[in-house]
Amino acid sequence: MRIIIQKFGGTSLSTPAYRELVAERILAALQRRLTPVVVVSAMGRAGDPYATDTLLGLGRDVYPDLGPRETDLLISCGETISSVVVAGTLRKRGLPAVVLTGGQAGIITDRTFGNARILRVEPDHLLRHVERGEVCVVAGFQGVAETGDVTTLGRGGSDTTAAALGVALRAEVVEIFTDVNGIKTADPRIVPQARTLRVLSYEEVFQMANQGAKVVHPRAVELAMRANVPVRVRSTFEDPEQDPGTLITGAFEVGEQWGADAHVVTGVTHLPDVAQFSVGGDAGDPAGAVRTFRPLADAGISVDLINVSPEQRRFIVPAADMPRARRLLEAEGFRVEVRADCAKVSIVGSGMRGLPGVMAGAAEALYHEGVPILQTADSHVTISFLVPTADMERAVQALHRKFELER
Repeated sequence: MRIIIQKFGGTSLSTPAYRELVAERILAALQRRLTPVVVVSAMGRAGDPYATDTLLGLGRDVYPDLGPRETDLLISCGETISSVVVAGTLRKRGLPAVVLTGGQAGIITDRTFGNARILRVEPDHLLRHVERGEVCVVAGFQGVAETGDVTTLGRGGSDTTAAALGVALRAEVVEIFTDVNGIKTADPRIVPQARTLRVLSYEEVFQMANQGAKVVHPRAVELAMRANVPVRVRSTFEDPEQDPGTLITGAFEVGEQWGADAHVVTGVTHLPDVAQFSVGGDAGDPAGAVRTFRPLADAGISVDLINVSPEQRRFIVPAADMPRARRLLEAEGFRVEVRADCAKVSIVGSGMRGLPGVMAGAAEALYHEGVPILQTADSHVTISFLVPTADMERAVQALHRKFELER
């Protein structure tokens, strides 16, 4: 049995005409003698009747203090509705489709409502339907805790559902269908000449997703990478024969298929709406770093772009967490300086690993464009720059030009 996971995003499901295209993609897999297991997101986007944000708004309108358990139960309905509608579309075409919630598909999670982690997948119930020749349409984004509570997996959770099922079912590939034709060298709204990348390593995509690219969720990439399950990101609206999208696979396979990539940098990503914190006033205190980061961790505030010295700590937090983070740190007696309206711009590429001159070239590009660098951090495959939000788009464009990513 050659199983393929096909995940369809909310835009792909938002109209009857689009859902017919979804049915065509599923039929095409069957015609290739593959066994599709379909994962769906909630239909549409904020404002559409069954979108996740619409349901969330409904709950808050009725009761502003709706608890996390009830919130998960409410917003999981969007994917359940989608799965029923898609299954109905398939049945009209004569296909034996069956609807499964995340729990019925075997997605077992912890009880972290709103951002649950998958503990394991128990696919036996799903496989019984598959063995009967039925097309399983699974509600993404949701699972069930061992207590029986419905949980949701956080933003991008349907990608995570697809990857987890791909691993558990030993799928040949996980296909992520969306409204773009693959992963691009930059956001085309900022860089119109950005091109589609045809093959990428898991590590590159994981870093691009973590640094702000929104095509596929990093947790999904991590799951697929651990089991070496290929992922293909492609458009629902393009002919699959003409546009293969982006294949995500192991670094060895990338080199084997495509040879050495001429580009040192693969792509440029951006993450707006962050605030820079400079925390000091405790020089010589060996516990200063602990006293800085522990209260933030206990409050569930994520920190990034971290620089630590004996005199001060610098880092960024999401802008929405800025007031809370400041209060916590001032309560510890620190001197706290905050710069709002910042953005993180990153270059990503496995080709930069150990290669001299990449940082120099990036710094030159930003300097010549007049973009101030407020802070930097790097890893083997990324270099990130904190810049003023007003300069974010120019920074992305300058780095894209510098590393000739349009070619």
